[in-house]
Amino acid sequence: MELKDAVALVTGGNGGLGQRICHALAQEGAHVAIMYARSREQAEGVAGELASQYHIKAQAFACDITDGAAVNRLVGEVRQAFGRLDILVNDAAYNFAIPFGDLDGLTPEVWEKIMSTNLTGPMLLTKAAAPVMKAQGRGRIVNIASVAGLYPTGSSIAYAVSKAGLIHLTRCMAVALAPETLVNCVAPGLLDGTRATANLKSEQIERSAATSLLKKPADKDDCADMVVTMCRTETMTGQTVVIDAGRIFH
Repeated sequence: MELKDAVALVTGGNGGLGQRICHALAQEGAHVAIMYARSREQAEGVAGELASQYHIKAQAFACDITDGAAVNRLVGEVRQAFGRLDILVNDAAYNFAIPFGDLDGLTPEVWEKIMSTNLTGPMLLTKAAAPVMKAQGRGRIVNIASVAGLYPTGSSIAYAVSKAGLIHLTRCMAVALAPETLVNCVAPGLLDGTRATANLKSEQIERSAATSLLKKPADKDDCADMVVTMCRTETMTGQTVVIDAGRIFH
């Protein structure tokens, strides 16, 4: 798909990885809607930077992605502001570190918050965007999961299960939305400079990086470049690409 003048909605676009994704898409000439939950000034700052640097349209939008009505309003607001919606990147997520053995710490409240943000939110956004993309005759949806969804690792059982669900949601939505809309997934390993890693202890970060084949974290730019590839593709759907410096295979 041609990305110049396409319109992309990036949830969590003001986060560490989200900003890289926004920049990668804007560099290709796409207009960018940056969705944030709380950090309005930061999101508006990212929008201003994108517009100035790449000469594209960029705007920040607030939304609680666990609220179906709010998600529907968001898609409507993006269409009103930009005229269309071609790309949805589900990057927004919630993370809370609980050791796997601490089942008492895995409370129903924590489980529900992680699941509603990391899995229900992308489902609601996909449902809201799907009819718009179908009517336009094209669309691309890219979910940002984690290697924790493929292997029992990560910050908590709830986080790992939510990302496993997101990977399978990718496959199921690829079936549901073909052929107009292609749905794919990027599964990063440990990434420096993100809100997810900000909640981890330093020893967890060091241990995770040490277990990769390349002995370092995954690269945010590699993840962003893969998102661009998945937006361009005409033949890839239902796929999950792992970017983790070789950790999952070690």
